[in-house]
Amino acid sequence: MRISIGECIFDSLRREVRRAGEPVHLSPKAFELLGVLLDRRPSALSKDELFERLWPNTFVTEASLAGLVAEIRREIGDDARDPRYLRTVHGYGYAFSADGTRVADDEGVYRLIWGMREVPLTGGENVLGREAGAAVSIDDATVSRHHARILIDSGRAVIEDLGSKNGTWLRGTRIAGSQALADGDQIRVGSVPMTFRCFAAQRPTETHRS
Repeated sequence: MRISIGECIFDSLRREVRRAGEPVHLSPKAFELLGVLLDRRPSALSKDELFERLWPNTFVTEASLAGLVAEIRREIGDDARDPRYLRTVHGYGYAFSADGTRVADDEGVYRLIWGMREVPLTGGENVLGREAGAAVSIDDATVSRHHARILIDSGRAVIEDLGSKNGTWLRGTRIAGSQALADGDQIRVGSVPMTFRCFAAQRPTETHRS
């Protein structure tokens, strides 16, 4: 997902935000919060829902969430007193305005690599699990029959756990809900580590006319 926010571009696949062409340095949690709000725009999300998405099964204060909001506003050039993009819903939570515009993505080529195996991923749903018919079949006792899935759509790849017993891990953290994937991300399904790869789509060679 690539979204234009004024002079900024949010790119979930590459896990980066650029402002006037220069990289914006958001913390991982601030980037995740921005992605959640953009994905659900213009709907407002409650603080409880955001706590569950960002800090599952962990107690944090409202100041932690407010700090991430302030960080996002500072880095994308928004003003809390006169917000153009990130809106505070007093007594409830936060919302991103409808001003964000989707930017067209080029389709890429996606792979999961572990050990000596390299499995291609297709557009749509790719189920990872112990079941032989899974798109990514993993013969390991720590992996559930339907363990997780990777969804690929319009140049965006996300991973979701499917209620597995031993969990799905991304960049060392057990995931809850959907998480965007970027090239080179380290994934662990049960006890099986793997690497997600994304390669730019090959463009046809142009014919040179003299």
